[in-house]
Amino acid sequence: MNEARVVAAVDKQLFIGGKWVDATGGRTSEVIDPATGSVLCVVADASPEDGRAALDAAVAAQPAFAATPPRERADILMRAFELLHERVDDLALLMTLEMGKPLAESRGEIAYAAEFFRHFAGEAVRIDGGYQTAPAGGSRFLVARQPVGPCLLITPWNFPMAMGTRKLGPAIAAGCTSVIKPAPQTPLSILALMDILAHAGLPAGAVNCISTTEAGAVLEPMIRSGLARKLSFTGSTQVGRILLEQCAEKVLRTSMELGGNAPVLVFADADLDEAVEGVFAAKMRNMGEACTAANRIYVHSSVIEEFGRRLAERMAGLTVGRGTDAGVNVGPLIDDAALRKVQTLVADAVKRGATVLTGGEATGGAGYFYPPTVLTGVPRDAAMSSQEIFGPVAPLTPFETEDEAVAAANDTEFGLIAYVFTKDLRRSLRVAEALDTGMVGLNQGVVSNPAAPFGGVKASGLGREGGAIGIDEFLETKYIGIKMG
Repeated sequence: MNEARVVAAVDKQLFIGGKWVDATGGRTSEVIDPATGSVLCVVADASPEDGRAALDAAVAAQPAFAATPPRERADILMRAFELLHERVDDLALLMTLEMGKPLAESRGEIAYAAEFFRHFAGEAVRIDGGYQTAPAGGSRFLVARQPVGPCLLITPWNFPMAMGTRKLGPAIAAGCTSVIKPAPQTPLSILALMDILAHAGLPAGAVNCISTTEAGAVLEPMIRSGLARKLSFTGSTQVGRILLEQCAEKVLRTSMELGGNAPVLVFADADLDEAVEGVFAAKMRNMGEACTAANRIYVHSSVIEEFGRRLAERMAGLTVGRGTDAGVNVGPLIDDAALRKVQTLVADAVKRGATVLTGGEATGGAGYFYPPTVLTGVPRDAAMSSQEIFGPVAPLTPFETEDEAVAAANDTEFGLIAYVFTKDLRRSLRVAEALDTGMVGLNQGVVSNPAAPFGGVKASGLGREGGAIGIDEFLETKYIGIKMG
């Protein structure tokens, strides 16, 4: 069976110092297929001792890897880019089995993930510096860019391959070694990526991988050891705050891509066909399990009825099922806790007066499935107005004025991304500038691109991933003063 072959082909040990090794004491943990609730396989479950061994390997490899020519690092990334495309079918199936998204979305994610390697292959050979005469003329300023050092990289379960390449791409390009820890729900994609990087020629110890169900116990001593010089984390704001406190002791460089609560503003003059498709894309990518997912959809009162009808029709036409089945558009949520959270949020909104236009009831049976749902008249005190839904639920709330809409959009501790739909150019720019977010989608529902800086403000994070500045997070700037004559 193809599924069994693909799962069996992935090494399920820890990857440390260029070798596959068992976890201390032979510890293992289960990977669950969210479409069935059954065990997909077991993988090594790292202990604190294993984490330290991985970090020691990264530290030992750092001097030699930092000294590799930029072109050599770029070539490694390009070979990995090509291998990702060569293995796209198997990698997509693997991702669908461990995470649940339909195969078409998994294939799209592999292509997206590969682009981070291609993009940062170009950045590796463009690391620059500077040379200038001091204003008084008696000395020269030399500015160098150097690798920050060994890095700890923590990735989430919702985009298991792309979030790995988005961190590993700039780390490798900059000459930083690393230890990457995938989410325990979805370790297989990153484990498969380790094999790809090894085949691409990455030196032993330059990247190490530990999967663990005890992230706090394993990572905290690694952070507090002071051996790592940077931590990059994608996940919840709650966990991000804990990690920031731990990083403070040794003053580690940090990049944090944290929670979101993305608002959408659909103005009365919006092209409704474009707005429906844009909101649909922003909501339903990855079954709504994305930090960029549309979470609060504010629609002008004059068009909310028509907009709601069209969006509900679009959502009702989707097919829910196992991601490996033909014709399926919507896979399962990641686990039972995610399903129960969505059910609770919808029940709360309905209790407070929201109307269900489509969906609204879990299908039951095996797997963690929830139907695409549209709610209208969602009050602003509903729990889903302040929490990430992380599911296929689109809540619509009416507004009257531009100022009211902007104020509602900004009324959150989060600030990752917002979406605006309007034909008015002046309003587009005015509202985009007024929104307290790191990214804005104008008349489009998907803005993620490896060549663009991704990140948020406020409680949504620190730093940027991707774009020309993405490699800066992995470089230190050194000033050298030279006395002349």
